[in-house]
Amino acid sequence: MAAFSYRGRNGVGEVVQGVLEGATAGEVAGSLLGSGVTPLEIKAAPASALKKKEGSGAKFDFFAEKIEHIDILLFTRQLYTLLKAGLPIMRALVGLQESCVNKTMKAMLGQLRDSLDSGRELSLAMARHPKVFTAFYLAMVQVGEMTGRLEDVFLRLFEHMEFERFMREQVKSALRYPSFVVIAMVIAMGVVNVMVIPAFAKVFEGMHAELPLLTRILIGTSNFMVNWWYVIAGALGALVFAFRSWIATAAGRYTWDRWKLQIPIAGKIVRKATLARFARSFALASRSGVPVIQAMTTVAETVDNAYLAERIERMRDTIERGESVLRAAIATGAFTPIVLQMIAVGEESGSLDEMMEEVAGLYQSEVEYELKTLAQQIEPIMITMLGAMVLVLALGIFLPLWDLGKVAVKK
Repeated sequence: MAAFSYRGRNGVGEVVQGVLEGATAGEVAGSLLGSGVTPLEIKAAPASALKKKEGSGAKFDFFAEKIEHIDILLFTRQLYTLLKAGLPIMRALVGLQESCVNKTMKAMLGQLRDSLDSGRELSLAMARHPKVFTAFYLAMVQVGEMTGRLEDVFLRLFEHMEFERFMREQVKSALRYPSFVVIAMVIAMGVVNVMVIPAFAKVFEGMHAELPLLTRILIGTSNFMVNWWYVIAGALGALVFAFRSWIATAAGRYTWDRWKLQIPIAGKIVRKATLARFARSFALASRSGVPVIQAMTTVAETVDNAYLAERIERMRDTIERGESVLRAAIATGAFTPIVLQMIAVGEESGSLDEMMEEVAGLYQSEVEYELKTLAQQIEPIMITMLGAMVLVLALGIFLPLWDLGKVAVKK
């Protein structure tokens, strides 16, 4: 296809210009009129102009502000409100760009305007920013453009992103308490080994008596930590680096995401939160008119768990072979019997999107309940671990002192 440079006026009367691909100048004119731009001049341009235009926004700034999830959340809500009020998409983007505080977000909105000025659709313009807009987000915007219900899609996307943010915060809060307790126990063990045990070791040296095995193990561990702390620190650093490198690979992330689901107590919360996100995403895509196969493909990318994403892709492959959604869900082994029953009812009644919405609500309620009872579930485990630690320290430190007291009494 050839490249054409153009000059025209948008819906608010502003003069816009750019470069657009097309078979003929008439096709380019049709694309411009379809995007709300009235062409004033269209002429052939070298292909290099189009390449220059494509790469004009790809600048790297190490110190640039990041576009966070909350930025896209607010952008989606505001864009829905403006479109619902009847503003053209270009006018809405102008207002959002002027009121935006995040400089990187403002630059991105400017690039979206430039792409729309060039005759691109909004979904294609957003696709040039894959780090900002997910594949699911783009698919939903494309459906909104095809159906002419773009404002409704943005409202559903906002509700979906708000639900995702809620579930992510819930999972983080579930893991925060046990993490703090484990960290506190590790710090306590370090203080005991570095400060407490060496003080008792000096007392034991003056006893000139054979120490119990447990005491010798504690003193040996303490001496190793005091004398070789830099080796321990280096080994821990190497382990962290190796772990991060490992989960950066596809196989490592798949294995780690599978292990996460098997962690006692926290694992089932992560699984339910992830499946709730899947069910809500699938319901949104299905309700918006996305075919089941395409919905499975895009929804798998929103799960944020490589292991469950692979199971969802298996569901897609099973459905492609002509099987029902129920049979595909059973084959994954990831859903509870009550959820499978709801899927069966939804498939039989033709209201699968509503049933998947109910599945998401069910899993969300279970996650909230698990979080409320998390402290009660973890408390026995933590008490047992603390009791074992205190018992080992007490026996290792006080047994020699008791022996010394017995010797003194005999004398």
